[in-house]
Amino acid sequence: MLLQQQKIQLSAYSDLYDLVIPKENLLRKINDLIDFSFIYDELVSKYCLNNGRTAECPVRMFKYLLLKTIYSISDADVVERSRFDMSFKYFLEMAPEDGVINSSSLTNFRKLRLKDSDLLNLLIGKTVAIAIEKGIVNSKSIIVDATHTLSKSNPFSALQVLKERSKLLRKAVYNLDPDWKERMPKKNENNDLQKEIAYSKELIKAIESDTTLSLVPVVKEKLNLLKETIEDTQENLNLSKDKDAKIGHKSADSSFFGYKTHIAMTEERIITAAVVTSGERGDGPELPTLLKISQNNGIKVDTIIGDGAYSGKENLELTSGQEIKVVARLNPSITQGCRKEEDKFDYNKDADMFVCPAGHMAIQKSKQGKKNVGTNQILTFYFDVEKCKTCPLRDGCYKPGAKSKSYSVSIKSDLHKAQMDFQESELYKEKAKHRYKIEAKNSELKNVHGYGRANAYGIENMQMQGALAIFTVNLKRILKLNV
Repeated sequence: MLLQQQKIQLSAYSDLYDLVIPKENLLRKINDLIDFSFIYDELVSKYCLNNGRTAECPVRMFKYLLLKTIYSISDADVVERSRFDMSFKYFLEMAPEDGVINSSSLTNFRKLRLKDSDLLNLLIGKTVAIAIEKGIVNSKSIIVDATHTLSKSNPFSALQVLKERSKLLRKAVYNLDPDWKERMPKKNENNDLQKEIAYSKELIKAIESDTTLSLVPVVKEKLNLLKETIEDTQENLNLSKDKDAKIGHKSADSSFFGYKTHIAMTEERIITAAVVTSGERGDGPELPTLLKISQNNGIKVDTIIGDGAYSGKENLELTSGQEIKVVARLNPSITQGCRKEEDKFDYNKDADMFVCPAGHMAIQKSKQGKKNVGTNQILTFYFDVEKCKTCPLRDGCYKPGAKSKSYSVSIKSDLHKAQMDFQESELYKEKAKHRYKIEAKNSELKNVHGYGRANAYGIENMQMQGALAIFTVNLKRILKLNV
């Protein structure tokens, strides 16, 4: 049963908040900036209003998850800090003496209440509306790019993850008390997963036997992370069961297993749209969606700034129809787009190769013909035929018995003359200087708010993680600019 939206409860100790939480505190400023009642309105339909036990307010549960994202801590640690950290309690609209939830409630909230909700677009739209209302967004340009996120299981096996997290725990202990090196249980030296789990449990038991040491925050956080890893490993047998994640390519020689988040951002560094896909998807095909979402969120766009992945034929045709300039350098490999409508080969601008629908990258390419002489030049990309023979998508793509598999694109030297002329203009050169901003935003998402690695399996959980991370960086940016 869900009661009416909860508000901070007055108590004899409420005045403590004014004494210990300064006005410049980030959480106080976020509470002052935004009315979180929209979360209640969005999720109220997921609750029974007149039956069952009284549920925790969805706004408060959402705020727990937001705190977890802001400070990059585990479920257990965000609940524990909320027990004694007055700024956390103030943000959660609790009385100083109120108790906290059980950390398992956060898992249920994610699975039962946030499932099937379009949290990504909801939170981005809310922050963009605030930025527009406060006059922060004045530019008519959006900067587009994609950032990759490793799957929770990649690139390490379950055994490697356990070894790494037990190592971090030991290091935290040694920094506080070097004498503990003589008291640690003997490490597991072989590659047996079950023995590593047993060692990790023994390590946790040994450290928790020292109640003073195990309660030190830096140690306790590492303990909780190792515990979560053990539980996840035992439940899934290994940490690589991520059916939605796919292999993507950062360069011709570098790949990753995970997801991509395609982002649009204003020159003021407010993210206006995001689309989460599996890792093998190309950047360019997501531009129409990013543009549409940004416009629906109230952004007037006359310029799109990106790299060569966004200068494909379809994107140039789309934007020219809306009189939008594309500040993205032409690449002859992608100017023609797909050869046929049913083709789904994507161009990877980092590797300068095409990727097939199954996510396999071409292994070499060749060029036929001479520029501006006779017929158009052709670029042919060749794929590993051994992979094609066993590929589940081979029907209609690979002819049984064929000794090679290739994909060709035609290079038309005059088709993009207008775009080539625009590349030499002062407007193009001036706008291109802003592209670095989105690289810095991607770095903030990854290095400050844990977006470099997924914290759960599946694309729905990746979208939820992206929603909270982007919501956080947008709020921080609005607070910085709203002075």
